Amino acid sequence: MSADPPDAGPAPDAFSDVFRVYEVRREGDTLHYYGAPLADYQTLMREVWPRFDQSGYDVELEERTGEYVLVATPEREPGFPTTNLVLFALTVLSTLYAGTGWYYVQDVLSPELLRALPFTLGVLGVLGTHELGHYVLSKYHDVDASLPYFIPVPTLFGTMGALIRMKGQIPDRDALFDIGVAGPLAGLVATTVVGAIGLLLPPLQVPDYILNAPASDLLTIEFHYPLLLHGLSWLLDAPLQYPNDPSVVANPLVVAAWIGAFVTVLNLIPVGQLDGGHILRAMLGPAHERVAPLVPFALFGLAGALYVLTDAGQAVFLWVLWGFIAAYMVFRGSAVPLDDTPLDRNRIAVGAFTFVLGALCFVPVPVTIG
Repeated sequence: MSADPPDAGPAPDAFSDVFRVYEVRREGDTLHYYGAPLADYQTLMREVWPRFDQSGYDVELEERTGEYVLVATPEREPGFPTTNLVLFALTVLSTLYAGTGWYYVQDVLSPELLRALPFTLGVLGVLGTHELGHYVLSKYHDVDASLPYFIPVPTLFGTMGALIRMKGQIPDRDALFDIGVAGPLAGLVATTVVGAIGLLLPPLQVPDYILNAPASDLLTIEFHYPLLLHGLSWLLDAPLQYPNDPSVVANPLVVAAWIGAFVTVLNLIPVGQLDGGHILRAMLGPAHERVAPLVPFALFGLAGALYVLTDAGQAVFLWVLWGFIAAYMVFRGSAVPLDDTPLDRNRIAVGAFTFVLGALCFVPVPVTIG
């Protein structure tokens, strides 16, 4: 076995005080440094990461069949974002298609399809602003991040959201917090703007063919709006719903704002790689490991309470599903910054405020479909 340095990577002696290397292998463009850690994970990565970064590599510590290995992969120059653009185009189409239902468009293959464009702009504006918040703060803290990947799904809403991919190491708690909190706060600003526009626009007239159709032939969708949107409705003196007048409904941009609030709630679940998980990890440090495991039990408890007290089967399924997702994320763990210095008081206050805003977006039964 040889520990000679590869041509392009850092020499093993450069970090021998924290990781004793006994073999170096190259597999294609990837370098593998097999050895023994001499320090805890954060100290080790804080020492080795700058060395690899200077050589143009991302590095991760892995355990393989009982051996520890530093896996170094070349930092790729960003190419043309073909996948991002294709997914974005498909999401435009899927949200346009979903919007035809909210605007009562019957011929989706005609130019009438464009009537649903405001819904598409509203939904993509909210989701895109959320991801833009993450992206901008990632670049500010010199963390490698991709452009947003939108997820097209031909459902009632046309999408399952969007995400960005972060690669490399998070330098410190400040960066982890800023990146995590920027998305929800930016998304909530966009949600408020879209909701305000929707409330100020005239309501939509329900077509006669809907009003005269038998109730058994119709799909009934009842949104349960969170306090955030109820407060906006009160401020603007504009109703979210028209229960006493079945001939009109609120502008579909109100639905787009509901989607924004709902996405915020899911993203702020404080576990794993979700925004809430990043914020909690940054605020509490290693102590978050005592809090995060409680989250799945809270979601299962919510589902159980709804099952016993209501007939909201769809909401029960939703929170059971997210209970399992949260449990998996707890098992996978949260991001660990290289520098675990605690946050300052201002960031702690912003984090608490963000979770309060998330609570204002929460409703136990988000929507009833029947």
